[in-house]
Amino acid sequence: MKKTVFKAFCLLGLVIAGISCCQSVSTQEAALANIMNRKSVRNFTGQKLSKEQINTLLKAAMAAPSAMNYQPWCFVVVDDEERIAEVFGQGRNSEMFTKAGAVIVVCGETTMKRNRGGESSEQPNRFWFQDCSAATENLLLAAEALGLGAVWTGCWPIEARAEKIAAELGLPENIQPLAVVPVGYPAGEDQPKDKWKPEKIHYNRW
Repeated sequence: MKKTVFKAFCLLGLVIAGISCCQSVSTQEAALANIMNRKSVRNFTGQKLSKEQINTLLKAAMAAPSAMNYQPWCFVVVDDEERIAEVFGQGRNSEMFTKAGAVIVVCGETTMKRNRGGESSEQPNRFWFQDCSAATENLLLAAEALGLGAVWTGCWPIEARAEKIAAELGLPENIQPLAVVPVGYPAGEDQPKDKWKPEKIHYNRW
């Protein structure tokens, strides 16, 4: 009887281990597939996004790494149709904004407060754009995972564009817009590209 029970427990352990292994492989495949399938989507259906979808995108963005864990990012979500048209509705590529479900502007704090010797001081944050770039990529991957589409459109360091966006959105002086990301339901016209190029890789030295 004891041997039978022991064998049963062993079998159960193997089954659980097998399930766990399969789930692990499945999770890995899903994560890699999401990265490889991410695409720049510029054609949207016009359907609006829910608050839950937007919050999920922003949670993913905020899960990005940042220097000293300072997390300098902040986001302006523009989801009102009239406001989108007013701020982003000019130019030859304006339809990718006006047809999006929302436009998310990824911004960063260009200064940071540091405490040294008990004294607090404000100094330039030299890594804000790297941190906010990581947050932007997380946002794009989350959009792909949700079945949505998005595209990273550059803002900083193009001064004229950055100043215009900052003025339109009323950003504080130490907040710089890095990227403007229209997000929405893809119209199906944009497809992922195979960007694998072994010639770009060098081991140990150039």
